[in-house]
Amino acid sequence: MAKILKLNAISPLADGIFARYEYGDDVENPDGIMVRSAAMADYAVGSNLIGVARAGAGTNNIPSADYAEKGIVVFNTPGANANAVKELVICELFLGGRKIVDAIDWAKTLKGEGANVGKLVEKGKSKFVGCEILGKTLGVIGMGAIGAAVANSAAALGMKVLAADPFITADRAREISPAATLATREEILTQSDFITVHVPLTADTKAMFNADTFAKMKDGAVLINNSRGELVDDAAVIAALESGKFARYITDFPTDALIGVKNAICVPHLGASTPEAEDNCAVMAASQLVDYIENGNITHGVNYPSLSLARDGKARVCVLCRNQPDLVAKITAALGCDIANMAAATKGGYGYIIIDVNDEKPAVQSLDEIDGIIKVRVV
Repeated sequence: MAKILKLNAISPLADGIFARYEYGDDVENPDGIMVRSAAMADYAVGSNLIGVARAGAGTNNIPSADYAEKGIVVFNTPGANANAVKELVICELFLGGRKIVDAIDWAKTLKGEGANVGKLVEKGKSKFVGCEILGKTLGVIGMGAIGAAVANSAAALGMKVLAADPFITADRAREISPAATLATREEILTQSDFITVHVPLTADTKAMFNADTFAKMKDGAVLINNSRGELVDDAAVIAALESGKFARYITDFPTDALIGVKNAICVPHLGASTPEAEDNCAVMAASQLVDYIENGNITHGVNYPSLSLARDGKARVCVLCRNQPDLVAKITAALGCDIANMAAATKGGYGYIIIDVNDEKPAVQSLDEIDGIIKVRVV
């Protein structure tokens, strides 16, 4: 019986998916791990661990590259929380256009004024005049599941939408509202009244919004960041707010520097904090982990390529390896048995091979001697 450890509270909808397994938060030497936000850099990896499923999209808390070298597949759940994050972004568009947060804070100061509250409200509300988003231009940088959903909803609300993503797929492009226009990042910076960013944090995207970027943007623009705090240079955005270059900076990632800064709205990482999103992520992550343990299929692989194959033959040999030429030929020769079906895929420096054989107990010991092979399983 496989063992699954959960490092965070996970939706109980995952319980049924792991019904055949030992599953809990005190499991020792697990075969798989379910995780949300727990930092895994110092986690002591056991000898049985073959998969880690992140119930969410970002995997910065998981040492995915190190795990690839150990033959541990990391999964994520892109799109499972897309609607929750999209709804928060739409809320933040209104917060960016209207001085709602400031107005609510001011209204709290009227407590105790009794019958004068109504008069004070009418007298003071002019300080909080804002703008409507109808007809304004929204730039969406990053057109994954969340970015595409935001673009479509904003277009439905009457905004002019510019969308940028150099890696957009044809399928994703077809999902975007005809009212949205594909644009370059430069066009988004110079033409948008509101900008929302939906890209992963990498060496290339870190501090992608900085003083040079801000100089290109429209005066009075609103920047929304629900992806990762490090995408935006805190010092530069604070300077832009203080100078009046920006009307608002809204982020789901508060920092000590940003808290309390005028016109910085710090939301305490609520993007995917809905029971619906947590349920969706848990079900997707658990299903992917079970499918990998039982069938060797990888769906939404982070450090290894995604690869699925309908089962054929009497046994399945799964090989995690480095991306090296002629490795498939060496493996099939070493197996020396009748192959019913096979598939292979690569991602970066790593590869994955699934081989269905007409042998109930294929001899795989010889595969360990082949240079480039990291881990072999028979399922």
